[in-house]
Amino acid sequence: MALSAVMYFASCDKQDPTGDLEGGKDNPYKPQPTVVDPDHDAKVYLRDEYMEYYYYWNEEIKSKKSKLVLSDYSIYDFFNACLYVKDRWSWMEDGPSYIESESGVYTGTWGVSVAQLGSDFDDYNIRVAYVYPGSPFEQFGVTRGAAMTHIGDDNVLYDISDGKGVGKRFGSEKLEHFQTYYGGTTARFTFRLADGTDTTFTATRAQSLATSPVLSVQVFGPGDFPGLTEKVGYFHYLSFKANFLEELDKAMNQLREAGVKKVICDFRYNGGGDSRASNLLMSYLAPAAAAGKAYVHRKHNSYLKRYDESTEVDANENRLTVDEWYFITDRSTASASEMVINGLKGLSETGGKIYMVGEQTYGKPNGMYVLMYPGDDLSYKAYDAGDYSALKYVFLPICFYNANYNWEYIPDEGFVPDNWQPDDLFHDFTVEEGRIKACLTHIVTGSYSEPPFKKVESTKASGAGDGALLPRPEDDPHYGTYKVLRRF
Repeated sequence: MALSAVMYFASCDKQDPTGDLEGGKDNPYKPQPTVVDPDHDAKVYLRDEYMEYYYYWNEEIKSKKSKLVLSDYSIYDFFNACLYVKDRWSWMEDGPSYIESESGVYTGTWGVSVAQLGSDFDDYNIRVAYVYPGSPFEQFGVTRGAAMTHIGDDNVLYDISDGKGVGKRFGSEKLEHFQTYYGGTTARFTFRLADGTDTTFTATRAQSLATSPVLSVQVFGPGDFPGLTEKVGYFHYLSFKANFLEELDKAMNQLREAGVKKVICDFRYNGGGDSRASNLLMSYLAPAAAAGKAYVHRKHNSYLKRYDESTEVDANENRLTVDEWYFITDRSTASASEMVINGLKGLSETGGKIYMVGEQTYGKPNGMYVLMYPGDDLSYKAYDAGDYSALKYVFLPICFYNANYNWEYIPDEGFVPDNWQPDDLFHDFTVEEGRIKACLTHIVTGSYSEPPFKKVESTKASGAGDGALLPRPEDDPHYGTYKVLRRF
């Protein structure tokens, strides 16, 4: 604002050699209205404070960011313009979005996640990947495995062709209809449930829905799966959230009390999260001999080299006694979830075997600090006290790289699983679900079960690949979070 004022009064001081005191529209000396950039100070702070010192590639972008004209960009575009060319991980968000994601309380939501199998399987039906308890859909019996057939009067089913390209496919027109109606507040839906029956209902988005990152905790016993002679724990974790450490404690203690020696950690759809949650989970999963050993090393830029540090596995008297870990992964498995897997791999000499089932992970070998704006000391004191009323933006630039005990980094392209299995969107999270079944089969026989369905070859005759896909979270260029709260 001060800069704008100076510019304005400097214009007023100009002399008018033409004598046109009325200042016509063609008069170059007529004072022009100043456009005020409400985010000017935030951009300056981001450029001169955060990106100058904390950003991992601060030296590589020094010249680039100094040449950027602040007024040419929105705050989001300016943040992206500051990034290193190879950085596909850094991102930012507004204050309310950050608060919503951290609290787990979502407004205006259906409380479900929908997905498609896609061109690999020539199936573009919109299926339910998971449902939050208490969501608008849950009361109508919708579970994972249900497929949407209609939204309003519009048929959104993908019609499988007869092998000659015949049949109305789920194309862009259907996708547009779906997005229009699905984006509304209230809509009528028809779902084909997992048991084959259809249900039609009208639902309204939840005004407020409290969720937990612990989606499912189960114990599978000898009577649940053929050949199983011991109890196996199953834990589906959607995100590492520091505000839900009690739920994580509860889940791990449930498995510990059941006496499980083998645990299936389902990290599909897990895009990472907070280091406090990953530290706690490691204290439960890692062998007793790993206590006090580093499961992650953090490497910073030259400015922050003094903050290079290692995080050790905390001693936990309630830790699980596990001899085999099975991690279910996919392209959504990112960041903190990859770091936990990498951390256990680095500590394998302390005991236990690690297996991965599913699809290749996202590939995020680094992490970020939570850098808030306003970012002065008084504001941070308020944030520390839980007062986020002044929070406008949160910046999450990459600030360090992660390595395990042996200084092995997560591959940029992600981890390749021991056994490939597609996401079985036809079954709920039970012993019949493809990836869970593969883990249990390996426990019983030492071999993995065959995938419930196989990839198809895309040919002009079959028409495979003609359908339209919904946006997926992992398609976002800034997907995946491993963040650490630190006051420098």
